[in-house]
Amino acid sequence: MAVVLIIGAGGVGRVVAHKCVQNPQTFSKIILASRTLKKCEIIQKELPEGAVDIACVNADNTEEVVALIRRTGAEILINVALPYQDLTIMDACIETKIDYIDTANYEHPDEAKFEYKEQWAKHDAFKKAGVMALLGSGFDPGATNVFCAYAQKHYFDEIHTIDILDCNAGDHGYAFATNFNPEINLREVSAKGRYWEKGRWIETEPMAIHMPWDYPEIGVKESYLLYHEEMESLVKHIKGLQRIRFFMTFGESYLMHMKALENVGMLGIEPVEHQGKKIVPIEFLKTLLPDPASLGARTRGKTNIGIVAEGIKNGAARKIYIYQVSDHETCYKEVKSQAVSYTTGVPAMIGAKLMIDKTWSAKGVFNMEEFDPDPFMEEMNRQGLPWNIQEL
Repeated sequence: MAVVLIIGAGGVGRVVAHKCVQNPQTFSKIILASRTLKKCEIIQKELPEGAVDIACVNADNTEEVVALIRRTGAEILINVALPYQDLTIMDACIETKIDYIDTANYEHPDEAKFEYKEQWAKHDAFKKAGVMALLGSGFDPGATNVFCAYAQKHYFDEIHTIDILDCNAGDHGYAFATNFNPEINLREVSAKGRYWEKGRWIETEPMAIHMPWDYPEIGVKESYLLYHEEMESLVKHIKGLQRIRFFMTFGESYLMHMKALENVGMLGIEPVEHQGKKIVPIEFLKTLLPDPASLGARTRGKTNIGIVAEGIKNGAARKIYIYQVSDHETCYKEVKSQAVSYTTGVPAMIGAKLMIDKTWSAKGVFNMEEFDPDPFMEEMNRQGLPWNIQEL
């Protein structure tokens, strides 16, 4: 058992808090912290009295996080704050010598770029502190990395190609909204596409490559190639890999609105002058869009996220599809959040659980696929994320 500190009280933070409360044999005490205490109070009221303590913290400030860790006696920190804050929170864990886990890699506040480089660079510091950092324990990245490791362990001698396929067929009723932080979502989707093939990265124009895919329990959806962070670590750890790509579905309304916003400069990350004040367009847009945490009660439909892997087993060609389907309404009934938050938050709790019971144990900074996938896959079935495998 361990004292866990959760930083971030958005949709994913809500799920993590609920799921930690559901696992009292692992989490002896739970503290939920955010810059905005009101968000913590709302989540606290959803849970049994005394189940969760709350606190206010500015995660941009390492010393504030250090002070909170020491005050609460936290032994592990689950970071579901903004990806811009990964490095400051990691530094706090190094200083206080506690384990760290997140769901998304570091993003540069002033540049539309995200990568693991600066987090990987902290490996020696975590090792010296005698603690572990687990990066990307969401769904994609996260469960998809584990799916790849599971395929490598049980189904292939060599995996030659991987396609990661992410479909959200949910309908929230708005003309335009994002299912997680608008800044992160829109920067990610509007960036140039990128995939890895034969030892090099190939860049594409945004949404230039797309294909239809028949998602089980959902149907055929057009799927668009994006760059996504789990590919950066998987190319290092999957034996024999020759190509890896990431695809995500988008509705016509979403694509139309996003393109229009991009055309008029609303996705910009550089400050502009407005009536004598400096504003960042995408930050202003965020204030106009629905709060992703408010979408749960009105979202209907399902998500399907998985991987298709092709390669060789015992000298013969093989192709498999590992995927997970979640229902938005079912997720909301359980934890007051829609399936996009649910599928990210549950793996964060699972990763922490495996670290606490030392099933996954090491010193330094690691990605999901570097550990035995079987315990994680078993926990997914137990914790509300049952998965499926098809031979193709």
